[in-house]
Amino acid sequence: MRRNDRLIKLVLFAMYAALLFVSKIAFESLPNIHPLSMLIMTFAVVYRFEALIPVSVYVVLLGLFNGFNMWWVPYLYLWPLQCIITALLPKRMCDKTAMFVYPILCALFGFTFGALYAPVQALMFGYTPAQTITWIIMGIKFDVIHGVSNFFMGMLVLPLSLVIKQLHRSMKIKI
Repeated sequence: MRRNDRLIKLVLFAMYAALLFVSKIAFESLPNIHPLSMLIMTFAVVYRFEALIPVSVYVVLLGLFNGFNMWWVPYLYLWPLQCIITALLPKRMCDKTAMFVYPILCALFGFTFGALYAPVQALMFGYTPAQTITWIIMGIKFDVIHGVSNFFMGMLVLPLSLVIKQLHRSMKIKI
């Protein structure tokens, strides 16, 4: 990879991390409705495992801005996990398949967010298995909102990833 390509990628990844952070803040007034999953998946479709860079910077920015507290700890694995799962999808998935896979995966992440968050919550607060299950059940309504909104936002993953790839090709930047 040329030095110029690395510099451009560095700038893009910084902008992507900022975009993740700003999009989270912009949607804070809506419960569990935000474009984070869609953006993370888009970056992972285009950049594969390198997308962990802007995702990690976003998580750190969130901690710096809102405080490194207990709520933040699960974010250390939740957002990178979504990025990794997306990066493990076949690189050459046909568009017709991707049109369905991306929104469904995005929705699944939203529907399971509370359950994925719960183990650390249980460890930090000393919840019993019964208390952990109760905590998950109490949050189901928020996970449903998260999953449904992620499904619709997930419909943008394919077109946005195609636009980003086309921009890279037009600027002759290797991905």
